[in-house]
Amino acid sequence: MKTFYPYFHYLKPVARIFVVALLFGLLFGVSSGFGIPFMTQKVFPMIFDDEAEGLSILMLVGVASLIPLAFAVRGISGFLNTYLINLCGIRVLEAIRADIFAKYQALPLGFLQKRSSGDLVSRCLADTNAVQLTITNVANDLIKQPLTLLGAIGYLTYASLQSREVFFLLVCMAIIPICIVPIRIFGKKMLKRSRQAQIQLGGMTGFVSENLRSAREIRAFNLEDRQRERFREQIQKLLTFQLKLVKYKKGMPPVVEVVASFGLALAFLYAYQAGLTLGVFLPLFIALYMCYDPVKKLGMMQNQLQKGRGALERLDEIMREPVTIRDPESPREIGRLTGDVVFAGVSFAYDQVPVLRDITVHLPQSQVYALVGPSGAGKSTFANLIPRFFDPTEGAVRIDGIDIREMRLKDLRSNIAVVSQDPVLFDDTIVNNILIGRPGASRDNVLRAAENAYAREFIEALDHGFETDVQESGTRLSGGQKQRIALARAFLKDAPILILDEATSALDSESEEKIKDALRRLVQGRTVLMIAHRFSTLSLVDRILFFEEGRITAEGPHEKLYETCAPYRNLYERQKGWGEGRAEG
Repeated sequence: MKTFYPYFHYLKPVARIFVVALLFGLLFGVSSGFGIPFMTQKVFPMIFDDEAEGLSILMLVGVASLIPLAFAVRGISGFLNTYLINLCGIRVLEAIRADIFAKYQALPLGFLQKRSSGDLVSRCLADTNAVQLTITNVANDLIKQPLTLLGAIGYLTYASLQSREVFFLLVCMAIIPICIVPIRIFGKKMLKRSRQAQIQLGGMTGFVSENLRSAREIRAFNLEDRQRERFREQIQKLLTFQLKLVKYKKGMPPVVEVVASFGLALAFLYAYQAGLTLGVFLPLFIALYMCYDPVKKLGMMQNQLQKGRGALERLDEIMREPVTIRDPESPREIGRLTGDVVFAGVSFAYDQVPVLRDITVHLPQSQVYALVGPSGAGKSTFANLIPRFFDPTEGAVRIDGIDIREMRLKDLRSNIAVVSQDPVLFDDTIVNNILIGRPGASRDNVLRAAENAYAREFIEALDHGFETDVQESGTRLSGGQKQRIALARAFLKDAPILILDEATSALDSESEEKIKDALRRLVQGRTVLMIAHRFSTLSLVDRILFFEEGRITAEGPHEKLYETCAPYRNLYERQKGWGEGRAEG
């Protein structure tokens, strides 16, 4: 239970409803454990004893109606308890999922890149659901079942004080602690299988997600049968873990019942030897059963705890992950930056593996810089340090003389526009996807940005124009169209710093020439970092930074590097031999 304590604060917003639910649980427990045996003791003798012969039909109906009344109180209180607990549970689920999703937004990119997207989705949906069920069900049974047990014990104590023959029945409850043994054994098995099932479910979610993203490649390489077989294997593994969970979950109650039945049988034998009448024994038997039934349900609660614990451990890994990229406590107030960038002794490593090594470079404002070099040389990492997608392990990045770690993340990133090689469009209209660049911009500004990106013509040719829904990942659009919408965002944002990851790579030759013309206007007065994969884009560049093994080994205009830097010359000539093919990296 201690593991779940940090998550019980999610019940605070629904505390009143939860208290009412627990009160109904209290009524259910008392009416079950004490009320029904007590009612049985008082009602049955009134009907079946010799004195009952003189009862009028009206009195008989009145006495008989006590039975449905007792069960009605028990049933209604049980229903309201369960309904209100589930209402609280749905609110708890909503809050947990919102917090997990919010944590995803704050976690460093390095953490997210090391995790399967399917696994992260599974944690946000399936694992949170398991924790919600655990919190609400356990909170419910933690009140209802012990009270039922105490109510039954209370009745047996009350009855034993009235008759010495009944006292021995209390001894029959000594078997209750024995029931704990199978509960603990099954609980350990449940925890192990629950962890395995949650991990396997995360893997399956990732596999399906990857499969849907790669539908084109799967068909192109005739991988349909292979994918079907791999998915069947994944299902079989999950099925194995789930069946073992079912085995332990459903196997524990009958084991407890069998153990408890020995206590009931012992009570039956004693009642016969003591000569107890049915009218005396029946309510005692019911009360004794009411002692064992909560023990069984508390055992099931233990199983639920173990199952939820497996999910909770996976959520805890997310919630306890430190957010390393965060706003400073006392941020510097900045407005629109000019874009003068300095890297001062910057080094960076992924999981202790060096990527950038002691880079010191000054990038004056209003120039276009190309980042060139072989794959893995550190070009993308260099650019990603500017918007603080990562922080340097050593050194500092300064803009306009201010360490970017002294700025609010929103202030910093509002001064930077990024256009990726593979742009992401959200499942929304085209106009809203462009407005991501500057929310609240006027319609005229959006149209102008689309026109500058040579996107307006094809957008207006669509059935719903700018109101066309691009669907998930922009599946309705071609690669070149998505790229131009991403460029329109950058035009609309009008940021002083622009990062381009080969923004023309997905365009046909005619569109590429138009975009180059647009980019020539866009880069005016801005600091632009262009991660160059094709040397045909270098006509826009003022200065080239050549990367090798995490260092800038050469810099300057193309003519200088071609003459003085052999690795640059080799890369250039190799790509020139490929025609318009890509360079490495």
